[in-house]
Amino acid sequence: MKKQLDFNKVLIIILAIVLSLSWLYPFFLIFINSFKTRTEILSNVIGIPEEITLANYPNSFTAMNYLSGFGNSLIITVASVGLTVLFSAMAAYVLHRRNTKLSTFIYYFCGVTMLIPFQAIMIPLINVFGQLNLLNRTGLTIMNIGFSVSLSVYLYYGAMRSISTDLDDAANIDGASRIDIFFRIILPILKPTTVTVIILNGMKIWNDYLLPSLVVNQEGMRTLPLELYSFFGEFTTQWELALTGLILAIIPVVLLFISLQKYFIAGLSEGSLKM
Repeated sequence: MKKQLDFNKVLIIILAIVLSLSWLYPFFLIFINSFKTRTEILSNVIGIPEEITLANYPNSFTAMNYLSGFGNSLIITVASVGLTVLFSAMAAYVLHRRNTKLSTFIYYFCGVTMLIPFQAIMIPLINVFGQLNLLNRTGLTIMNIGFSVSLSVYLYYGAMRSISTDLDDAANIDGASRIDIFFRIILPILKPTTVTVIILNGMKIWNDYLLPSLVVNQEGMRTLPLELYSFFGEFTTQWELALTGLILAIIPVVLLFISLQKYFIAGLSEGSLKM
């Protein structure tokens, strides 16, 4: 029996290693090819660079207008994620604590909205925001919040089930208002879930191409994914600059994930397993 368990454990470890390597291999190819010339990339895409070329990085940085794209991506992502966290946490707190038929309906309605694909509402959504003169960074932020809040409410609502209402009652007896209870007691306890919401929504919004291409595809408003597209022309692709640009574009989200990853699994488990 013990030998069978050991064999299963080794098999799972081997499978995990194989899956991890297959997931990391594309990133490895992007990394090594960012140090090659375009000729070398086209002649030997999977090999190690024969001669390391660092010029791709400053050239890509300048050609893709990195600072402008980074600034736009940062503003849109921070505003979208920050407001999503605030609205979702407050909504989940009220929905869980009130426990009425209306709050139950709203909770399940949030789940239903997650099943609607973006492509189904894309055209009418853009038309409405165009008529409201919101095809800009503000409009994109509002759209991102709308698309992110359903899952975030679900995660917060699941985490709320582990927080006893006795805390609310005790704070209420001490004279704390509902706002004080939420911001000083409930929200700090929800820190792992908040980190999970930040990572999930931050990575999605930072890397998104389709929605920004419909809303802010204008000079001075383009995000990093839109600036990267400038390397892909109709007749030719600047692969050496495009792959280097990909490295520069994903560095911020990788750093965000590394800095917050210790809270990520705990928050995801709290939110998803207690729905």
